[in-house]
Amino acid sequence: MSAEATNPETGPELRLTGPVLRRRGRTRLDLRRLGRAAMAGTTARDRLPDAIGHVAEAHRAHHPDADLSVLRRAYLLAETSHRGQMRKSGEPYITHPLAVTLILAELGAETTTLTASLLHDTVEDTEVTLDQVRAEFGTEVGFIVDGVTKLEKVDYGAAAEPETFRKMLVATGNDVRVMSIKLADRLHNMRTLGVMRPEKQARIAKVTRDVLIPLAERLGVQALKTELEDLVFAILHPTEYESTRALIASHAGERDPLPAIADSVRAVLRESGIPARVQVRPRHFVSVHRVSRKRGELRGTDFGRLLVLVAEDADCYGVLGELHTCFTPVISEFKDFIAAPKFNLYQSLHTAVATPDGAVAEVLIRTHRMHRVAEAGVVALGNPYVTEAAGRAPADTGPTPGGERADPTRPGWLSRLLDWQQATPDPDTFWTSLRAELAQDREITVFLAGGEGPATISLPAGASCVDAAYAAHGEDAHRCVGARVNGRIAALGTRLSDGDTVQPLLAQDTGSGPAPGWLDHARTPAARIAISGWLRNHPDAHLPEPAPRPPLPNTSMRSGGGNAVAELPGAPVRLAGCCTPVPPDKVAAFVVRGGAVTVHRTRCPAAERMRSLGRTPVAVHWRDTADCMVTLIAESFGRPHLLADLTEAMSREGASIISATVEPPTEQRVRHTYTVQLPDSAGLAALMRAMREVPGVYDVSRV
Repeated sequence: MSAEATNPETGPELRLTGPVLRRRGRTRLDLRRLGRAAMAGTTARDRLPDAIGHVAEAHRAHHPDADLSVLRRAYLLAETSHRGQMRKSGEPYITHPLAVTLILAELGAETTTLTASLLHDTVEDTEVTLDQVRAEFGTEVGFIVDGVTKLEKVDYGAAAEPETFRKMLVATGNDVRVMSIKLADRLHNMRTLGVMRPEKQARIAKVTRDVLIPLAERLGVQALKTELEDLVFAILHPTEYESTRALIASHAGERDPLPAIADSVRAVLRESGIPARVQVRPRHFVSVHRVSRKRGELRGTDFGRLLVLVAEDADCYGVLGELHTCFTPVISEFKDFIAAPKFNLYQSLHTAVATPDGAVAEVLIRTHRMHRVAEAGVVALGNPYVTEAAGRAPADTGPTPGGERADPTRPGWLSRLLDWQQATPDPDTFWTSLRAELAQDREITVFLAGGEGPATISLPAGASCVDAAYAAHGEDAHRCVGARVNGRIAALGTRLSDGDTVQPLLAQDTGSGPAPGWLDHARTPAARIAISGWLRNHPDAHLPEPAPRPPLPNTSMRSGGGNAVAELPGAPVRLAGCCTPVPPDKVAAFVVRGGAVTVHRTRCPAAERMRSLGRTPVAVHWRDTADCMVTLIAESFGRPHLLADLTEAMSREGASIISATVEPPTEQRVRHTYTVQLPDSAGLAALMRAMREVPGVYDVSRV
């Protein structure tokens, strides 16, 4: 998108040597030839211009039946509108959209994407208007071109860059192909960045590192991501880059053990009757650098990996079984991304095997379809609006009259991003939040209990109950007072794990709000922005934190032994207040000071402590009478008439309340402590269930 970039043939350049960027089978664009072809003018109406021959060849390789006439028309419009514009290298500007389009064509992009790619700078840099693009190529191409068009600095000033990315991300939420073109555009500009001043190179490289490389990773476009990583590595870390380049160069002169291992794998799979293609894939520069930092001195097999491509999903597991049978598997290296795909569509089996001579090779196993998606990500998915029945795009797939359309391939992380960006009108806040969001490179999926909101939500790894509450309930989460995680009451700061079931608990008081301490637990920008906004709008609510709730009285004994009988004649028997045993609990008894016998539940910590002190237990059993006395704690949200409703529910279950304590509310939560007499201990479970069913009560437990 920049007219300032140069190209490797004609000026200063960022020169990456080695096998990393010269991928096998990938044609490098001859910008001089393209420039001469572009300046030669138009061709006959039935001929494809020579300048887009490479694009047509790459496109037909993936789409043999593609109609190239629309590409011809798009090229002619781009060439005539950019005519006279030059890059800093002196090449005609048309070479840039041609190079970007070739990158996408090699990844398998469909015709609409390539058409928009050829035109992606026309509205920004020429007199062509969006209305002209829509009239000539349809609303879909017009929408994509509009999405990648930059905002003018003269209108937005320093906010132009963050607001341009905001605009692109919103457009990407409606059509993910917008970001595909942006990534290819940045890749070509990074390849030809050498003409820029060093400080400008560094600035562009940092934005690429912080924003575009994470976006390429999340969209699964590994072919673009890895090359962008190497280009950024060379600019921002030149010393480490040179040492890595020297390391790869020194390895090139040594015998590579991977081809021999690949031959052995081919022989094993041939004998087992599994058709497969086995390749050696060299690591790119950044990958080699990471492995060297992790393992220290590198072995010959550390400079690449084996890739096994098969036809069917089941064959992947067949290959895995054969390799683990015929070689020694390194179990710690096994990962199954087929059964549990990554959030960026990636699927593959990862393993490592050791040969008889001790060489260890990493192996990736996937189908040909998985490989296309692993390399090209969303680009390989084609047009997200193609109707399955017709096998073609609808006649008009532009935005709806309301200005929105939802890409059916939109990933969950992008939906979250689109949600929170609406609450950040400030460009600096958006830019900071975007970088923080994209820095989180792993996701978890949690299930929502309670039947409210979506059944599952995706969150970044390390997210807490606070993040889940805001993801599920939006601003209603301001009223959150706690959560259940996997059925148990948990603090809002509890970190969630993949597969957890979470139920945020909301108070009924609509005037309640978050505490400043919630920001310490919020990991997602959506939660942090919502909390910060509420706190900013309610400055008077920043009151000192209430004093910690005093612990419940923990009397060592409770008067009366209930229906517990100790086999120690004449000794008074008392039920321990720390664990409040009731029939038919398993119990243990000990003689305490004064000669009384205290009865505990067998797993009570106090009983364990007495055993450790050498106290001799006293035999104890329950009488045949079924009545019992027990202390219960009810945790609830504060509301009118709650005490009356609770006592009525307990009365209906036949419980006699011996004593009751209600503690002052803390953060809209109230704790009730009841000691009750039951005519039959078998009714305890029903009593606790009836108390939990009272509106506002979210947990009932024994002391």
